[in-house]
Amino acid sequence: MKRSVALLVAALGIGVYCLLPFLWFVLTSWKTPAQLTAIPPELVPSFHWDFYRAALKEHDLLRYMANSTIIAGSATFFTIVIGCLAGYACARFRVRWTGSYLLLLLAVSMFPQIAIAGPVWQILDHLGWLNTYHGLVAAYIALSLPLAIWILAIFFREVPIEIEEAALMDGCSRLQALYKVILPVAAPGIFTAALLVFIQAWNEFFFALIILTDPNRQTLPVGIALFPGEYTMPWGEIAAASTLATLPLILLTLLFQRGIVRGLSAGAVKG
Repeated sequence: MKRSVALLVAALGIGVYCLLPFLWFVLTSWKTPAQLTAIPPELVPSFHWDFYRAALKEHDLLRYMANSTIIAGSATFFTIVIGCLAGYACARFRVRWTGSYLLLLLAVSMFPQIAIAGPVWQILDHLGWLNTYHGLVAAYIALSLPLAIWILAIFFREVPIEIEEAALMDGCSRLQALYKVILPVAAPGIFTAALLVFIQAWNEFFFALIILTDPNRQTLPVGIALFPGEYTMPWGEIAAASTLATLPLILLTLLFQRGIVRGLSAGAVKG
């Protein structure tokens, strides 16, 4: 009993610690300008909505959200398509050095962005893809594909090979077996990988800043970072924009909650 209570208290403490920053800027977005500078700080807001109106109208937040949706959605789609093919090959075709290849992919995914920013920028400049959606999408695919392949290969290995062999005996090709049999069974893992890729692309700042220079094409993180003026720091508008930017991720997580939990727990129990 004491152990259960201790675990519950620890879980609640960790949850509060993780949610506190989000709760703070949500409350800040509802305060009045006077409450933002009040000393001591006022915890209870007045539910003032002018900061949301300013973020949407004066700073054109909806355009930034549309840009992020297009870029993150495209990057997620192509990453998952390529990752499924590569992950399936790593899981099913027993070739030499497959394990070392997956470890190398995992190591590449840990490279700091600043270390590869120069080569990526030069490649995109040579291709004429700077300041374009597809240029940033290509950069995001290169960033997220190693981790996606690693995750998907693990999930494909958990699918019983007997199911695939039965499909091949029934006349399916390799691609048909992958599309009709393997992918539906591994759907929780695919949802998990897709959500991780989407969150990474949605929140990414550095490459979006150096690749997209046109204000009409900039993404949410860059757009919110440009809210401050030369002599002003609009904390209320920044808090409101940050709240709206977080809502799509929360909705996606709630929508695919069951699939994500199944995906994260897949392979933990045999049978």
